[in-house]
Amino acid sequence: MNRRSFRPSRRLRKILLGTAAVGVVGGMNTPVIYGYTAGKYHEYKINQPVYKAKYGHWQFVSVPKKLQINAIHAALLHTGKVLLIAGSGNDEKNFKAKTFQSVLWDPVKNTFKEIDTPKDMFCSGHVQLPNGNLLVAGGTARYEKLKGDVTRAGGEMIIKNENPDKPMAFPQGTIFVNNENGKKFHADFPINIKRATKTIDAKSGKVTVTASSARVFVESEVKGDRGIVNTAAQYEIQGLQGKDADNLYGLATKLGMDKKDFQGLKNAYEFDPVAERYITVDPMNEARWYPTLVTLADGKVLSVSGLDDIGQVVPGKNEIFDPKTRKWTYTVHRYFPTYPALFLTKGGKIFYTGANAGYGPANEGRVPGIWDLKTNSFQQVPGLTDAKDLETASSVLLPPAQDQKVMVLGGGGVGESRSSTKRTAVVDLTKAHPSYVQGPDLPEPTRYLNSVLMPDDTVFTTGGSKDYRGRSASDILKAQIYNPATNSFARAADPAVGRNYHSEALLLPDGRVAVFGSNPLYGDKDNTQPGFFEKRIEVYTAPYLYRASKPKLGTGPSTVARSASATYRTADASHIRTARLMRPSAVTHATDVEQRSIALDIKRGKGSITVTIPEDPSLVPSGWYMLHVTNEDGTPSTGVWVQVP
Repeated sequence: MNRRSFRPSRRLRKILLGTAAVGVVGGMNTPVIYGYTAGKYHEYKINQPVYKAKYGHWQFVSVPKKLQINAIHAALLHTGKVLLIAGSGNDEKNFKAKTFQSVLWDPVKNTFKEIDTPKDMFCSGHVQLPNGNLLVAGGTARYEKLKGDVTRAGGEMIIKNENPDKPMAFPQGTIFVNNENGKKFHADFPINIKRATKTIDAKSGKVTVTASSARVFVESEVKGDRGIVNTAAQYEIQGLQGKDADNLYGLATKLGMDKKDFQGLKNAYEFDPVAERYITVDPMNEARWYPTLVTLADGKVLSVSGLDDIGQVVPGKNEIFDPKTRKWTYTVHRYFPTYPALFLTKGGKIFYTGANAGYGPANEGRVPGIWDLKTNSFQQVPGLTDAKDLETASSVLLPPAQDQKVMVLGGGGVGESRSSTKRTAVVDLTKAHPSYVQGPDLPEPTRYLNSVLMPDDTVFTTGGSKDYRGRSASDILKAQIYNPATNSFARAADPAVGRNYHSEALLLPDGRVAVFGSNPLYGDKDNTQPGFFEKRIEVYTAPYLYRASKPKLGTGPSTVARSASATYRTADASHIRTARLMRPSAVTHATDVEQRSIALDIKRGKGSITVTIPEDPSLVPSGWYMLHVTNEDGTPSTGVWVQVP
């Protein structure tokens, strides 16, 4: 049968072609339209009252461009303002230009003020003092030099003084000359060396002189391999004559072109929140870069670890700062890797969670335990899974502090390891033989997690990355809230900004959480582009602040002694269920050993409540606190500042 071929009419052809064109254009535009719609819908969804009441909400802070800094450290002050410290901000150009920065942020007025910063406080330690000042100690004396970037041979020079009658001081740049080959090296820093020690035997009358010593980092006067010295040698100090030349000399083993680590500072300062300036105090005995400072029960401050003036981990030389004399004295020896997470516990002992921020051998000083400073004994605490993944872990003394439970969250392998863990664990320090017990897992393996104690006895955790410094675009845009009562996590709203190395988070007096910083190694998934420091500030408003009712605390004493009671006016007395003293944070490198939440006894009156401060100074160290109360819904008040002398 013959079939006539089909030929569409001109009108039909137009219709078909038009339909096809629409289909192609529609196909091309559908993903764009969908993406636009999805983004708008997400923005719409996260701003709905129901969503905020369940998950909370994030918001960026408007910061003047000239006051946007690389926030390496953050501390809440009793004025309600936040001190952000960059120092050189992990930027060697700033270091060489002596451009050191600190900025004071007022979260209520959202104002910013630049603070004159006397030294490079980059990677220092800090702690809240009883008088409300912030002690800042240590920092950067020299940036690291990788092996390929080292241009001059250098290393440690030990200076000896055999004169028992005369101390000596040498300026930066002092020249040391090798006695065997004449190679010259200059001192990178000034040197102070004590007189030698002279003893006389009571029976024989024999005099013994023991040389004193100091050390300094030196570099060759010439660039390249010509400056290398591979053998131990003695060095004359150029310019000395006569007996001084005989009594004073240098000793060095090897001065090479190998990698040079960061070097620490001895300098220490108090930041006065009222005067809004740094005050110089006596320097530490040891230079420290990446040290931990922790408050003790007597109000003094313990300083441990850090890289010293040669770039080596301080070998267990710990010291104590007395706020009354503003001086430092050595205490018992114990070795820790840098930025160890140390918590003051009931009775005055120090608990080391095992978490730390890096430098030090993988097999030394990394076992968790309870440290008794009086006897220098150390009781190891077992039970921690993924114990190799404790670098860049987060640690908190769980609320309330009376329970003496400490939690460790996440962490990674030593150095630039790709290993990380989603493990959490909790230890009860009230037991005779404490041991870690596995907690709920984080959503995914996480390093650099920031954890913040909240006034409702929960812990807010946010950010971090799976890989070292966010490598391979591994930042985790997630947040969650841990409830110690149920030992479980609940989802929180997702932050808009990834945070990894050099990020911080802290509780604000109004119950919100501010998050700062992040210093990714790379800026892309393939690790081909350099990363940029995150200067934006993001603030999280917790679900409890979207509830209908919020208790308010009125007038009351601003100073309350331990064991004493204080009465505060409030129209919400009958609804108040808990009261907490919240110690303000001083945080860096995911390490905040200052924050703690202390439960207070409450008596409700007509139009007022009366709270009582516990008597134990190891539970309530002297200093300023935020007093928060919560109602029957768990909604906290804005904190009222109270000083415990």
